[in-house]
Amino acid sequence: MSKGLASPLAMLAGLALAGLAFALPASADGAGVKIGVAAPFTGSSAPWGEQFKRGTEMAVKDFNAAGGAAGQQLSYEIGDDVADPKAGVSVANKFVADGVKWVIGHVNSGVSIPASDVYAENGIIQITPASTNPTFTDRGLWNTFRTTGRDDQQGAVAAAYLVKHFQGKRIAIVHDKTPFGEGLAQIVKKGINEKGITEVVFEGINIGEKDYSSLVTKLKEANVDVLYYGGVYTEAGLIIRQMRDQGLQAPLMGGDGLVTTDFGAIAGPGGAGTLMTYTPDPRENPEAKQIVERMRAAGFEPEAFTVKCYASVQILVQSANAIKSTDPEKIAEYMHSGHVFDTVIGKISYDERGDMLQANYVMYVWKPTASGGLDYAGNELTD
Repeated sequence: MSKGLASPLAMLAGLALAGLAFALPASADGAGVKIGVAAPFTGSSAPWGEQFKRGTEMAVKDFNAAGGAAGQQLSYEIGDDVADPKAGVSVANKFVADGVKWVIGHVNSGVSIPASDVYAENGIIQITPASTNPTFTDRGLWNTFRTTGRDDQQGAVAAAYLVKHFQGKRIAIVHDKTPFGEGLAQIVKKGINEKGITEVVFEGINIGEKDYSSLVTKLKEANVDVLYYGGVYTEAGLIIRQMRDQGLQAPLMGGDGLVTTDFGAIAGPGGAGTLMTYTPDPRENPEAKQIVERMRAAGFEPEAFTVKCYASVQILVQSANAIKSTDPEKIAEYMHSGHVFDTVIGKISYDERGDMLQANYVMYVWKPTASGGLDYAGNELTD
């Protein structure tokens, strides 16, 4: 197990990083490239902010050791958007004032979408490892890219699973009224409706609440067999816990908003059996082996979006080295050209919108661990 950065050049060469294995000369004027890391670093979604920081931080250190981007060294600053759209716009404006040119973020689609307008108007390129609402890239902005998939992709997988495994059962759909949660729920609803299944409950909840007993009562009265939830792990965990407290044993299915082991801490043992759509686990990719081992050696589990953040920086650096420029608009043109990037999450190329051509989703199930918690790692379903 590698425990440090003793041989970053060898590691990067092994990843075929488009010239990153060769140190580039430092820029004459000493200029550098400032990266903005935009995510919630406080509040209930703070674990995702930590993932964003860890992944970007390691990438910056590794690529600086290998010569930087087009001869310039990288630095980063974090912006705490507290998972709120208005705060996200404030973060975006601060990045503009601070001279940020590349952004890794945001997490929530409802934050990424308005923030991306600020970035587009100010010459900043944005790659989100987490925002999945189709609107983010469908608007045709020059600067928006993802290292994750779209809700119309994961929603289709969820709907197909429900149709296959819960045919003739009573399906409820609940969402958190956000662009991510409601958008995903609407896609799942459309998918099952097109196959002749009508949900018995469809409604939204208010995020941040702690008592969902009235919702659980409604689900019990509808005698639901499965609950699809469009939202994130905080509310999902509370809903499951309160379902079990009231004797409702129906499983919950959700999207990649559940991808953190903090979900299990909130849901408790009753969260076992929860279903979740997510891309193939980045930790399982052979190209990420050394990075995953180094993070684990440092006491941090690189789950969810950590490795995707590393890949996001990787793509920007590969682009800059290929075109010998760190200019965001030139990098965006190169990324839109169809070039295939070799990254720690696999080969990536982009369509004209900034969506990955290789994105796909699979179904996971949360299972108990030996330590008494829950985890989805290694629990990808094949049927």
